[in-house]
Amino acid sequence: MAATAHTDTFVRDNLPVAGQLPLFLLGPAYQYPERLNCAGLLDRAVHEGRGDSPAVLCGDLDCTYAELLRAADGVAWTLADNRAWKAGARVLLHAPNRPETIAAWFGIVKAGGVVVCTMPMLRAPELAKVVTKAEIDWVIADVTLRDAVEGAAASTGQLERQLYFGGVGDNRLFGDRPEPFSEFDPAADDPVLIAFTSGTTGAPKGCVHLHRDVLAMVDGFSRHILKPEPDEVFSGTPPFAFTFGLGALMIFPIAAGATIALPERSGYEALCETIQRHRVTTLFTAPTGYRALLKLADDYDLSSLRKCVSAGEPLPAATSNAWFERTGIRIIDGIGATEMIHIFISATPEGQRPGATGRPVPGYVAEVQDDAGRALPPGEVGRLAVRGPTGCRYLADERQAGYVRNGWNMTGDLYRQDTDGYFWFVSRADDMIVSAGYNIAAPEVENALLSHPAVAECAVIGAPDEERGQICKAFVVLKEGGAASEALAAVLQAHVKGAIAPYKYPRAIEFVDALPKTATGKLQRFRLKEQG
Repeated sequence: MAATAHTDTFVRDNLPVAGQLPLFLLGPAYQYPERLNCAGLLDRAVHEGRGDSPAVLCGDLDCTYAELLRAADGVAWTLADNRAWKAGARVLLHAPNRPETIAAWFGIVKAGGVVVCTMPMLRAPELAKVVTKAEIDWVIADVTLRDAVEGAAASTGQLERQLYFGGVGDNRLFGDRPEPFSEFDPAADDPVLIAFTSGTTGAPKGCVHLHRDVLAMVDGFSRHILKPEPDEVFSGTPPFAFTFGLGALMIFPIAAGATIALPERSGYEALCETIQRHRVTTLFTAPTGYRALLKLADDYDLSSLRKCVSAGEPLPAATSNAWFERTGIRIIDGIGATEMIHIFISATPEGQRPGATGRPVPGYVAEVQDDAGRALPPGEVGRLAVRGPTGCRYLADERQAGYVRNGWNMTGDLYRQDTDGYFWFVSRADDMIVSAGYNIAAPEVENALLSHPAVAECAVIGAPDEERGQICKAFVVLKEGGAASEALAAVLQAHVKGAIAPYKYPRAIEFVDALPKTATGKLQRFRLKEQG
């Protein structure tokens, strides 16, 4: 790695040692200057003459590229003018998908910060885990989320420097200095973001990515599979906190000089309204989203769509075919990982085979391996192993050794490969619940349920669901004297929604007298899965 330009070197100091890193394949298409700030993508769009072109549309708001750059520069000045600011400082960005969030992301990066973007649904206890792990003192947040931020600050003793947008008097975040901000000049392999992903157990894992990794996203999936043009209008559902959403709804369109159209609220009706109003051409969502849109398609004009991308969970052939029959558009399927920053196996629309994920994006290689790390022949099921220009770097986490094996990134998925080189998903290798594209760790849901006074024991599994792929299903043993009822199930669901992010709540609850266990008292989760 080149000499860092960070004065706060916490992130670099807590990266895995060389022997724990995957092998990075930096071929000719992924060569970058030694000094590089990926925020320059926004400056480049303006310098290339797109200053008056629409950058972000959200409801009645129409923000040009020049306006977005001025807002980002304002954020950068606000940070850099503070005496406490140090390049390399982590900044918690806690906000929904809004134009201001995009400006804040680029402003943090321009000033030399490391962005830690989190989903707006996270509660204070969940934020506190992220804040503690990444040692964060700075936060930029939507003012409507102030309570969660202040709760995390109170419990951790961190987040001392708080900036908000969206409220009266809070627009000081964007500053009033008219001159452009000369972006910080980091090394191409200086850290620029920490994306947190949930594991099956334990504390969240922070995936560190570098400035060159952000450009590798553009030069990989976007350039070879998506092939965006400046006249495209991007929209979709993935949050910026997911690297899927970061690429789809921020980095890819800005790198192409295209337009981003953000729904004003959550829900698929709002997405349909956005597609219809802003003539969206390029859509990103999970298979769950496409199934929902099929039900709404007769009520909205979706004819502007040209390209549709699916990730976050396997895309069933039935969903792919139904969408193609309804719209004439073949969905671009793909698999990515927070550890890899974005999609690394996919295919162009004309190269799609419904039910298959695709082939490695140029610059990446993948193979199916057995438990000993040996490559398996076509047709055999094994663990998916990937190498490329990006890869896993957990922040101070012993689980690095579990994800990286012999230089390969082990995604935790079971796949098979056909004789044409296409990869076909079989199942997850762990007990992670993947519901509508969201990863949900069963123990976290169990802990939330156990905090209710009526619950004695519980276990959570992923149950098959036609619409969402899987749903969280909870098996609950009540304390003595408790009476099972639909009303109590609803109370427990509401309790979980209040304790952790609402999307993690158990959509099905079954009351049982006892949980299946071994003679030593260990939960037999597989028996619960067998009974569904």
